[in-house]
Amino acid sequence: MKKQLILVMMLALSMILAACGGSDSQANGNDEGSSSDSGAQSLVFGTGGTSGTYYPIGGSLKPIFEESESVGNVTVESTGASVANIQNIKDGLNQMAIVMSDVAHSALNGNGQFEGNETKVEAMAGMYQNVVQVVALEGSGIESIKDLKGKKVGVGKVGSGVEQSAQKVLEAVDLTYDDLGKVTHTGYADSVQEMKNGNLDAAFFTSGVPNSNITDLMQQQDVKFVEIKGDIAKSLKEKYPFYKDYTIPAGEEAKYNLDSKVQTVGIQNMLIVSPDLSEDLVYDLTKRYYEYLGSDEISVGALKQINRDESGNGLIAPLHPGAKKFYKEKGLLEE
Repeated sequence: MKKQLILVMMLALSMILAACGGSDSQANGNDEGSSSDSGAQSLVFGTGGTSGTYYPIGGSLKPIFEESESVGNVTVESTGASVANIQNIKDGLNQMAIVMSDVAHSALNGNGQFEGNETKVEAMAGMYQNVVQVVALEGSGIESIKDLKGKKVGVGKVGSGVEQSAQKVLEAVDLTYDDLGKVTHTGYADSVQEMKNGNLDAAFFTSGVPNSNITDLMQQQDVKFVEIKGDIAKSLKEKYPFYKDYTIPAGEEAKYNLDSKVQTVGIQNMLIVSPDLSEDLVYDLTKRYYEYLGSDEISVGALKQINRDESGNGLIAPLHPGAKKFYKEKGLLEE
């Protein structure tokens, strides 16, 4: 009897050890960023904060990219946006991400937030623009950017992309903060509230169109969009090549329903990928992204603003070889 009991216990113990060994083996086979036995690769997609636009874009593209036989799964990761995304790709933590062109320009040239840290950036596609929108209260006397002199202006939070654009636009007309009557480092919501209260004459917004905070302001106050055009736009584009012309159309309900069009500039967002990804994989991802933009399945408004046939042109960063191959085959690359 004792021998039988011992045999049963030994058998049970061996089964437990085998099960534990199987669990370890399975866990090790599911590491983030690894390739499965079929050769499909897991991708980490860096986006931005969960309340911004980057994160839902990542969520909408996830199932599109996962349809590729070369992709095992896509993990959409909330990050600190552009700067963090570029650094994460450099460190091998992300394989693809959304970034703003001005940040990519700094990374490629080793300046700004990447001072002394020149970083390779390769693009898969251009995306929508973050548009520089300068909004002033009617009756403030502000008709042009030069008229901001002596006025109370919200320039965005310290160090934000909004503030960087504000400083560059002011610089284009030889103005500094010292030339303004008052400068507040307020975010969108606070700038709007201060304008409602009469504490600000104007404010800078750098975002997609429409900006819900501007829409909110327009429901309670008469406002004027201050244009960035002519020599001011030319000066900005010459010194900072990541700026592009942008026109907010008139009479379009989804874009403020303005009486007349507004000419300004914007900073293009880009979809970037790790230089370590294969040409074939990025070719397939680019193809699926292009086809998705031409479908009726788009769920995020910002993606509806993209001209897919221009996705490979005029980018700050060079195209990944896989993306370049796709656009070239489609005849979409400008000579």
